[in-house]
Amino acid sequence: MDLGLKDRVYVVTGATRGLGNAAARELVADGAKVVVTGRDEKRAADAAAELGPNAVGVAVDNADAEAPARLIAAAREHFGGFDGILVSVGGPPPGFVADSTDEQWQASFESVFLGAVRLARAAAEELQAGGVIGFVLSGSVHEPIPGLTISNALRPGLAGFAKSLADELGPRGIRVVGLLPARIDTDRVRELDGLSADPEATRAANESRIPLRRYGAAEEFGRVAAFLLSPAASYLTGIMVPVDGGMRHGF
Repeated sequence: MDLGLKDRVYVVTGATRGLGNAAARELVADGAKVVVTGRDEKRAADAAAELGPNAVGVAVDNADAEAPARLIAAAREHFGGFDGILVSVGGPPPGFVADSTDEQWQASFESVFLGAVRLARAAAEELQAGGVIGFVLSGSVHEPIPGLTISNALRPGLAGFAKSLADELGPRGIRVVGLLPARIDTDRVRELDGLSADPEATRAANESRIPLRRYGAAEEFGRVAAFLLSPAASYLTGIMVPVDGGMRHGF
């Protein structure tokens, strides 16, 4: 299938590693051009260099109010267009209710929630019909994950914002989609498993609850993201797509 990605231009935040990087890789592999971001300038540049000439790295923090304008300008400057954005950001610090400080809540809200809202609003102002806004969320949109209290609070709210945005932008031909990863084999998930007394046993227990009996590979997530951002998914909007090996058992 031709996804129609050739020469389309996307911004992918949080793309120096993990799920954002996996999405950027698949987009470039199918002919798209991408602006990849990360907080660290060298890591952003290195990630873009690994992706080749159809990628450029920009160092920004999603919490920075000036980030959206900078990223859209970079897309137009380097590649002559702007067709969509995938908003990905590293997860908030793990912890239970009693462990989470006001400072952690505030920083996470600025980065995970308000930063994503700003990026989406700016993209909505700039995109034409056929454009797309994607959010990397979490399976916690449907069911809280033990030990990730801050994420459990912020991700569902962002999903609600994405759904509202889809309703508002639909008449303009702009799509909004969400991805709900669960146990994808990234540094973040390995870090979370490593918080337990026996990380290998924790992983095995998690895998036993997944119908496919394994963690997902980053590229499996990336391929779903590339499809949803592509013109091939032109009639999909306002949806939250689980990428979880069947881990969510509800309809």
